[in-house]
Amino acid sequence: VTACSPCVVNSSMLCRKYTVLPPPRDKEEKAMLDSMLRVDHAGEYGANCIYAGQMAVLGRTQSGPLIQNMWDQEKIHLQKFNEILGENRVRPTVMLPLWNIAGFLLGASTALLGKEGAMACTVAVEESISEHYNSQIRALMEEDPDRYTELLQLIKEFRDDEMEHHDTGLEHDAESVPGYMILKTLIQAGCKAAIYISQRI
Repeated sequence: VTACSPCVVNSSMLCRKYTVLPPPRDKEEKAMLDSMLRVDHAGEYGANCIYAGQMAVLGRTQSGPLIQNMWDQEKIHLQKFNEILGENRVRPTVMLPLWNIAGFLLGASTALLGKEGAMACTVAVEESISEHYNSQIRALMEEDPDRYTELLQLIKEFRDDEMEHHDTGLEHDAESVPGYMILKTLIQAGCKAAIYISQRI
């Protein structure tokens, strides 16, 4: 039994298919896009596991519906990346089993600090993911915006969702948890390490 099951989503979320990538022109472009998709998939997978951990602790509290709503959006993100990886024969990172456990433990442990701890975790993680998406948007815009129109649209949509989660966390007292800046810094250091690793293996 795994720590979280982020791929379990409502059937209504599965009815739409996304074809967002042009056929790669060469091995270099294929490698670039594979790395980009692999880390995006890993990020959404990890986010799902974090929310699963939060719900395991706070699911029956007043914060449960708020966390569930954000998790439902992350499930849609992950499902779309699952489809894109399958369509383009991109191998997910081999680190998924570790991200599964680490994400769930991060979500659950910060939720044990209360709603504020869970929201602080959400702010830190979603800020990191948003910054990463922004860097990808800049790279694709510099490379060939017309060629990657659909991929850019998808990444921007997901980036906006992550920023909405970030702002929701701030609105729900994330900064009031004791040691907020230390906690945020540690979580974001972990996110950067996970991004670096997931891009490569």
